[in-house]
Amino acid sequence: QVQLVESGGGLVQAGGSLRLSCAASRIVFSEYAMDWYRQAPDKQRDLVATITSSGSTTYLNSVKGRFTISRDNAKSTMYLQMNSLKPEDTAVYYCHIKWLGRDYWGQGTQVTVSS
Repeated sequence: QVQLVESGGGLVQAGGSLRLSCAASRIVFSEYAMDWYRQAPDKQRDLVATITSSGSTTYLNSVKGRFTISRDNAKSTMYLQMNSLKPEDTAVYYCHIKWLGRDYWGQGTQVTVSS
């Protein structure tokens, strides 16, 4: 069973930065694309960023130029560097992988941006 564990969330003022981490286990990490999603209260879960096994990246339009997704295959860890944070970035952030046709999610980490 794949395990994903996020860390790095917290409370930050608008304009600040945070770095989220997602450590994966029980999987050959380097072979799969991975994603960050976020879900604000009473809203749907949105795809924020994706990184493929080869390192190609895509982003939600509202975070382009502010967020950077990356991965360290040697550490089986994915990252989300979030800069110039805005109050509307407040949400629970989840890492995700689709493996053998099944979706796996981390437990989520809360990011709160105060104005």
